[in-house]
Amino acid sequence: MTQFQDSYTYAIVGAGVAAASAVAGIREKDGTGSVVVLGAEPDPPVYRPDLSKTLWLDADASLEDSALDVTGEGVELHTSSTVVAIDPDGHRVELADGTRVGFEHLLIATGASPRTAPIAPGPRVIHYRTSADYRALRAVASPGAHVAVVGGGYIGGEIASALLQNDVQVTLVLPHGTVQPGMFPPDLSDRITRKLAAKGARIVTGRLARGSEDGDSVTLTLEDGGEITADAVVIGIGVTPNTSLAREAGIEVDDGIVVDELLGTSAADVFAAGDVASYPDALLGRRRVEHVDNAETMGRAAGRAMAGDLTPYAHTPFFWSDLLDDGYEAIGDLDAARVLREDASEDGSAEVVLYGADGRVRGALLWNTWDSVDAARELIAETRETPVAGPENLRGRISPGG
Repeated sequence: MTQFQDSYTYAIVGAGVAAASAVAGIREKDGTGSVVVLGAEPDPPVYRPDLSKTLWLDADASLEDSALDVTGEGVELHTSSTVVAIDPDGHRVELADGTRVGFEHLLIATGASPRTAPIAPGPRVIHYRTSADYRALRAVASPGAHVAVVGGGYIGGEIASALLQNDVQVTLVLPHGTVQPGMFPPDLSDRITRKLAAKGARIVTGRLARGSEDGDSVTLTLEDGGEITADAVVIGIGVTPNTSLAREAGIEVDDGIVVDELLGTSAADVFAAGDVASYPDALLGRRRVEHVDNAETMGRAAGRAMAGDLTPYAHTPFFWSDLLDDGYEAIGDLDAARVLREDASEDGSAEVVLYGADGRVRGALLWNTWDSVDAARELIAETRETPVAGPENLRGRISPGG
């Protein structure tokens, strides 16, 4: 049976990127306080973007290389340790086996869970999120294998791209017929979908009605009655924040665990960070962000805050992705229905798409445009204070191609 101290200076529920960063943040301010990290997954924390990027595209990369360091004097990591209840007033958490662990300061970094599809999970049905999911997909995604990918959002597009570059046959099931239609302007969404098709992806427009795993294959049935049989299926239809522990503990929740500028929750000595936290973004107002830059920076800030640092969290995070030989960086709120301005390079290979309303930029997509995130962040801040008179006045503010 796992041995715990009766109480720790700092307890962290969750063992992902935000948790690992929080340990580093704690140690910046407190070199001796005891820390316990409680992870429900059997694996230690990993740099999660590698699961859909580097581990598929770099022949020398390994899952071990993606592990995040949460070791150190006075730091304990306990995997397969599921927290089932938080008692904010009693300053303790309860594990699934009944163990109670006390704390002085608590961080909830429970992240998010994949949305499920109408098909039972199995070795060949993978709701892609964890190290175990990566290993399961690797076991079947050998060259020549056929993998169906349901969903064309962030994970669906990345996994389809990565599999195609590993000589895996891909059927991409898209509810709207193109990838990232909610984020990319229509022409860009269509162009990237056609590039995936040219690389070998079979594009199927439809929604999954049901599916089943039978031995070494998976059969999907779409709402229109069409069927797809593949060696495995990856479900990438978004995630939902893991807020149940906080809600059941009486902590305020509203599309995430509500935190203030110091990342404190409505309960004393309880903080939240990462995918699960709804925080007051200094530039864009209250929001919740599901990307690694936010998990890293917010986790570190939460660790410092738990250790007494009163510096407000004021970072507006960015994110990035690669799709075949194209890539992008982005920041802010990207809504295809709220495109303010599109500018492209002369050869059309690079674009800058600005999003927002009423002369205020709230987001930027930097397609094949590099080293421009800071410029986009500055433009968001500038137009927040002084809106532009019209989209034409945004022309050339960020040069496509970087």
